[in-house]
Amino acid sequence: MSKRKNPSGTDNLNGDFCDFLMELAEYEKNVSRNIHKYNAYRKAASVLAALDKRIESGDEAKKLKGIGEKIAKKIDEFLQTGKLAKLENIHQDEEAQAISLLTRVSGIGPVKAADLVRGGIKSIEDLRNHQNRLTHHQLIGLKYFEDFEKKIPRSEIQEIEKKLKGYIIGSDSQFTVTICGSFRRGKQESGDIDALVTHPLVQAPGGKKKHNEQILKKIVETLSDLITDTISLGDTKFMGVCRLSSELPARRLDIRLIPSDQYHCAVLYFTGSDVFNKTMRSHALEKGFTLNEYSLRPVGVTGIPGEPVPVSSEEEIFDYIDYPYKKPEERNM
Repeated sequence: MSKRKNPSGTDNLNGDFCDFLMELAEYEKNVSRNIHKYNAYRKAASVLAALDKRIESGDEAKKLKGIGEKIAKKIDEFLQTGKLAKLENIHQDEEAQAISLLTRVSGIGPVKAADLVRGGIKSIEDLRNHQNRLTHHQLIGLKYFEDFEKKIPRSEIQEIEKKLKGYIIGSDSQFTVTICGSFRRGKQESGDIDALVTHPLVQAPGGKKKHNEQILKKIVETLSDLITDTISLGDTKFMGVCRLSSELPARRLDIRLIPSDQYHCAVLYFTGSDVFNKTMRSHALEKGFTLNEYSLRPVGVTGIPGEPVPVSSEEEIFDYIDYPYKKPEERNM
């Protein structure tokens, strides 16, 4: 999945607020490692991005669900001065900047980045001079760092989608392939490509792992013209790199193999957005269900989830929990 998912865009009237909130979120995740604050900043950015009007004050922002006093004050500060003192301080913190930079390399998380910075590795050039410190995944992330930084135009993903479906469904018509994430939500650009694949023969978790592994391996083999590098290949997930042509950048590609009875819950979950998923899960609980990427289960009086209910479409999940259906492009919360 992409390291930098900013909800702001050309049609976002609050894009500058979203930009600073997302930058603060990345700082909290990668440097402070405060997941609570990370989630709060991301949620506030998503709420503002979904508005069809420009926010004019902190007080106005505070009336929105997900924006509290502290974030409202930051909006006022930004409106009055055009900047944020907290961000200015972060920008002047050499160690924080180095950690933030290194975590943009695919495979390098906050803990590894902090460890590298403590060891004097503070730039991409430093990383290239100390490749012995990196795992296989991190070496590929470094190799394609500049390419992975570039957003993928929708038209390019559509071409990749055609190839994926052509090769995979061409090998067996019982396969189903769905590209999820921001692409499915209608965005014009994405950070990476996340494809979900199912087939009636895919075993549920706890089944025969070797069986699933062979199915996934065959899928990857059919995509040899598209895939340039393998980061990892397990029984249900491939992580790697694809490229449409030598003239275009390399792109991160994940392929997940999903059992048929879990497919629609997985498609819903991996389509996102994060905030939309959390909203739906909360609503499901209120209606007596627990919802995740694997299943929708009723919760009895004991509080213990029962057997998964059969789901044959995304719409059915919405129906079960009495939640108004939202088309994928309406889930950019």
